[in-house]
Amino acid sequence: MTAKQTIEAGKAILGIEFGSTRIKAVLIDEQNRPIAQGSHEWENQLVDGLWTYSIEAVWYGLQDCYADLRRDVRMQYNCEIEALAAIGFSAMMHGYMAFGKDGQILVPFRTWRNTNTGKAAAELSKLFNYNIPLRWSISHLYEAILDNEEHVKDIRFLTTLAGYVHWQVTGQFVLGVGDASGMIPVDPATKTYDAEMVRKFDELVAPRGFSWKLLDILPRSLGAGENAGFLTPEGAQKLDVSGHLKAGIPVCPPEGDAGTGMVATNAVKQRTGNVSAGTSSFSMIVLEKPLSKPYEPIDLVTTPDGSLVAMVHCNNCTSDINAWVGLFKEYQQLLGVPVDMNELYGRLFNKALEGDADCGGLMAYNYVSGEPVMGLTDGRPLFVRSAGDKFNLANFMRAHLYGAIGVLKVGNDILLKEEQVRVDRITGHGGYFKTPGVGQRMLAAALGSPISVMETAGEGGAWGIALLAGYAVNNPGRLSLADYLEQVVFAGNTGTSIAPTAEDVEGFNRYIETYKRYLPIEQTAIGL
Repeated sequence: MTAKQTIEAGKAILGIEFGSTRIKAVLIDEQNRPIAQGSHEWENQLVDGLWTYSIEAVWYGLQDCYADLRRDVRMQYNCEIEALAAIGFSAMMHGYMAFGKDGQILVPFRTWRNTNTGKAAAELSKLFNYNIPLRWSISHLYEAILDNEEHVKDIRFLTTLAGYVHWQVTGQFVLGVGDASGMIPVDPATKTYDAEMVRKFDELVAPRGFSWKLLDILPRSLGAGENAGFLTPEGAQKLDVSGHLKAGIPVCPPEGDAGTGMVATNAVKQRTGNVSAGTSSFSMIVLEKPLSKPYEPIDLVTTPDGSLVAMVHCNNCTSDINAWVGLFKEYQQLLGVPVDMNELYGRLFNKALEGDADCGGLMAYNYVSGEPVMGLTDGRPLFVRSAGDKFNLANFMRAHLYGAIGVLKVGNDILLKEEQVRVDRITGHGGYFKTPGVGQRMLAAALGSPISVMETAGEGGAWGIALLAGYAVNNPGRLSLADYLEQVVFAGNTGTSIAPTAEDVEGFNRYIETYKRYLPIEQTAIGL
């Protein structure tokens, strides 16, 4: 079929992902190729000291994103989306969305970016003998309990952003196992919440006298390919306010952005990994066996089909680079020079390749918000140099590109050096890799490992959740998810690989040692 015939026959598949700064929709055909897309820009708000998006912003953003997709379909193919083969929803993992018995949110959505849960995360990590990050839903819930927040007694539903949207458009209170593993740890053997940890939590809060137990308020965990419900008439109207989209479409289990990143980079098999680098960054390495002990910088989550994954999650990545590029844009405008942002990014990123391997001594901290891996509860973006450093544009840009993945290196050094985790292939995706070859080379230097990027890397998580939706309806042979991706979607394509040079690895190592040594500057700035 042509793309138009696929859409008109109702055989296209839709994936929608709520990212930190953009909601993106990707429509794919039966060969898993993107054929149309839509997007909506949005931004979190700092309200009463907590990062949030309003419920109104969630629905307006979803509807505007879908409307943009419809416009793209009409422009390219002169047709309308009436039916689809399947839909999938994905979003930023973790965070806290608590609802009462009437389905109304009890407190504003608390995103993964918040770092106010330190006491709760520390207590739970000790109780479970398992690293519980600040951003996980269980940390937010227990922190609200410790802080004696009034709403906790009224909770009937606790979920993530992806789970919330899915629930509202299907009526099913479920969650993909990968996203579920960012609420409270999942047992890879059962692919649902760890029973012993659930028991310990219930015992811990029992003296509070709540009417609920933990499993009463958590969504049901589902593996990739399982039945997660269908688009209801109300859900169809919530998604497509024009009224063209029909109900009854299968909707796959909702997943977090970490899971869709693994799918989009064909990294769900053991000994494969991926790095997603955009507003935030995280690496995911699928483990052959559990780690020898808990590590605070390393989270253990799962793939969308339930395999154990070591995750290093960094709250900050490209936001500070974007701010500096915005400054260069202003300078161009001041001179009356027309600005093409893609060209500006490309020229600046490529200029970084001319810089010294250690950035000439220049140092950049990209902490727009707190960075738990480094033990920082707040952020102050800083550029640091000494009088004798080699201060030029190439080193300046290289320092910021290194700084964007500096925390990622610190966490992965634990995995690759201390735990001797074996990984055969690491694939990068996200805005950091948009300029060909540059982000790859920097990450290869950081991890001391070849980095692959695929042509489809720019499609990101929206494409990843579309692939999961396709897996749920187009897998008659019942292949495993890893085999489906390997044999059907990617057909052996592993992308373009760049190996690290000895000079780059040595330079990055010098940079990161100085980075660690200068951290007290950042800590002092936060305390001011």
